[in-house]
Amino acid sequence: MSLTKKNLIFLGAPGAGKGTISNLLLAKVKLAHISTGDLLRAEVAAKSELGLAAGKIMASGGLVPDEIVAKMVRARLAKDDCREGFILDGFPRTIQQAELLDAALKEIHSQIDAVIYLHVDDETLLQRLTARLNCRGCDAIYNKLFMPPKVEGVCDKCGSALYQRSDDSLETAKQRLSVFYKQTEPLIEFYRKAGLLMTFEKGDPNAIVDQMISDLK
Repeated sequence: MSLTKKNLIFLGAPGAGKGTISNLLLAKVKLAHISTGDLLRAEVAAKSELGLAAGKIMASGGLVPDEIVAKMVRARLAKDDCREGFILDGFPRTIQQAELLDAALKEIHSQIDAVIYLHVDDETLLQRLTARLNCRGCDAIYNKLFMPPKVEGVCDKCGSALYQRSDDSLETAKQRLSVFYKQTEPLIEFYRKAGLLMTFEKGDPNAIVDQMISDLK
């Protein structure tokens, strides 16, 4: 299946379901999935020039500058598999990053076709974040309320034990939402003004993906 609008950014607060929705979309549409967290770790592991620079900063406890992350993203988007389309997950997070992304895309003669904003109310987000379970074996993610495992405390996929991360407390969840609204929410209006924003409300993930595919054709 191919899409007319195929170069995508996924936006949403922590717990909005970006990972779930993107995985369902990728199962139906061939797109490159680019997580900046994974990209950063891969560059550091490969000891590339950018990776070495980022690694030194991370080792000292600092935040990797936007310019370095943007260069990593630019190099990734220039690869052949991105020609058929891509999902950017985790970048941009701020207006400055969005502007750096636009500049990087122009350099490789590409552009963003649509920005997918997954809108979920705060009450649901907090429920999702504080009820999350992680698998010790394969890192699969579950939710006690919305997506529980078939057997309590056991991963459906690999049978390993499930656990709750210490940073999935209510206090931490509220802090994560506060950071999102302060840093990332301005991007919603930024991309709305650019005519790129497509908003999807909470609901059945499969139905959301079907509607998304229809809107992107």
